Amino acid sequence: MEDKLSPQERATLLSLARQAISNAFSDQPLPLDLESLPASLMQPGATFVTLTRHGELRGCIGTLEAYQPLAVDVCEHAIGAAVQDYRFLPVQFGELPELEIEISRLTPPHPLNYQSSEELLQRLHPGTDGVILRDGMRRATFLPQVWDKLPDPVDFLEHLCNKMGANPDLWRHKHLEIYTYQVEEFHEEKNEAEA
Repeated sequence: MEDKLSPQERATLLSLARQAISNAFSDQPLPLDLESLPASLMQPGATFVTLTRHGELRGCIGTLEAYQPLAVDVCEHAIGAAVQDYRFLPVQFGELPELEIEISRLTPPHPLNYQSSEELLQRLHPGTDGVILRDGMRRATFLPQVWDKLPDPVDFLEHLCNKMGANPDLWRHKHLEIYTYQVEEFHEEKNEAEA
């Protein structure tokens, strides 16, 4: 990603994400003064917000396409990760001090052209590519960070098919629509999460 955010812009987004989650418990909207934010945070942006607690995933929600200002997107998905991820019970207020927030800012997805499952494996860039699989109405994605847990491209694609609700080996037998993207990932430092 060429147009990386400055350390201050990253810190602002992480602070806004934490405020958005905290305000969600009091049913108060985040007092987001868009005009006071840097222009870079007002540009359309697509993000995923990931919450962890003691190193374990606690929620992750995001979008693949930019359709609203970056700062708004981060706030919306921070709240979503806390209370709307169907895989987890909603975050409780008492968990807030233990949550660590990670933001992934996505590049636009690009189609990955391939002819065979063998070529697909060769065209992926483990550790760099986020991957979107699409089969008709079904769709699933893994952020590039998932390569840390699934470094083998075969395992990666099998788990991604499973996430999409398909047989793990579907990618071997059917030509799927595949897109890749990269992310700018940043997270709170340990003392920021505890502050």
